[in-house]
Amino acid sequence: MVKQVTVIGGGIIGASIAWHLTAAGARVCLVSDRPGGVATPNSFAWINATWGNPPDYFKLRIRAMREWTRLSREVSGLPLSWQGSIGWDLPDQEMLDYAAQHAGWGYDVRRIEADEIARLEPALAEIPPFALQVREEGVAEPLAATNTLIADARQKGMELVEGLHVTGLRNRQAGMDVLLADGEMLEADHAVLAAGAETAALAATLDIEVPVETPPGLLVHSRPVPPMLNGLVLAPGLHLRQTSEGRLVGGSDFGGMDPGADPQAAATELFGKLQQSLKGGEALEMEFLTIGHRPTPRDGFPIIGTVDGMDSLYLAVTHSGITLAPAIGLFAANEILDGTSEPLLAPYRLSRFAAAAPASPQAAQI
Repeated sequence: MVKQVTVIGGGIIGASIAWHLTAAGARVCLVSDRPGGVATPNSFAWINATWGNPPDYFKLRIRAMREWTRLSREVSGLPLSWQGSIGWDLPDQEMLDYAAQHAGWGYDVRRIEADEIARLEPALAEIPPFALQVREEGVAEPLAATNTLIADARQKGMELVEGLHVTGLRNRQAGMDVLLADGEMLEADHAVLAAGAETAALAATLDIEVPVETPPGLLVHSRPVPPMLNGLVLAPGLHLRQTSEGRLVGGSDFGGMDPGADPQAAATELFGKLQQSLKGGEALEMEFLTIGHRPTPRDGFPIIGTVDGMDSLYLAVTHSGITLAPAIGLFAANEILDGTSEPLLAPYRLSRFAAAAPASPQAAQI
């Protein structure tokens, strides 16, 4: 029997899950209050498995990087670039420890010296004595990638409902009802809650507690200019990349800084740092700022999977949507349609928060 699945959330996670379900033969309806979601369009868009994460999470992230390559073969036009990164945003010894650890795990990270940094990124105004290069890291332009997945899924038969707000969920014996603001209701065998910052409120309509926070992150965006950067640049206090349109995007780190009470003033100061970091940077002009609210589970790790006692509801919420999207989409489709259990997702079920055990170590917000 073909399963009917309603996916709630039009960001990169919802789009990937909806695409994979549709490609696997399910009848899918994607409900998107806002095209592209809320967090996705405001993402730094870095695909990585870099420092600060324990081995299990590294394995999930490195698998997700491989799934981006697979997905790009299956969906033409995905705006994906494996441009690599150069970073020196840790103290020297921590950088060296990270490089040794991750190289031992199979990550393509290596030390490079000042002369090579200058050759790879000649626009940098100041060159550190050494940095770490990861050639396998990249970028997926977030809104364009989301729209490409949705368009391809629609060609494969997915239904898209845009501009309607989901107000709640109602469990029934053989499925889930999705309640809409206009009074309509969508019936489904399964509902996927991939609504980012709204996940907790919607889950609460089923008396399910999903511990998610939504910290703000400010990024600044320049007017488009000819190419200045060849890859991601991760300097202390300033992470930079250049979009396919030529805009330079900067944040105090990839997640963006707290905008405080005066976001415009914070953006002006941040853009000044961006200008100072590049040769000829004084000619750059800030075009706009963005403030993204990143859905971040309480312990920093994803929440993925069905809810105990409610098999018709599948949760998918993570602060690392750009990196993890293709793997989460593939795994979610398999678990929903085949009833399988993906081993890489075992540490990331909602049930871990109910366990009477000490809190999990904090994951780096990457």
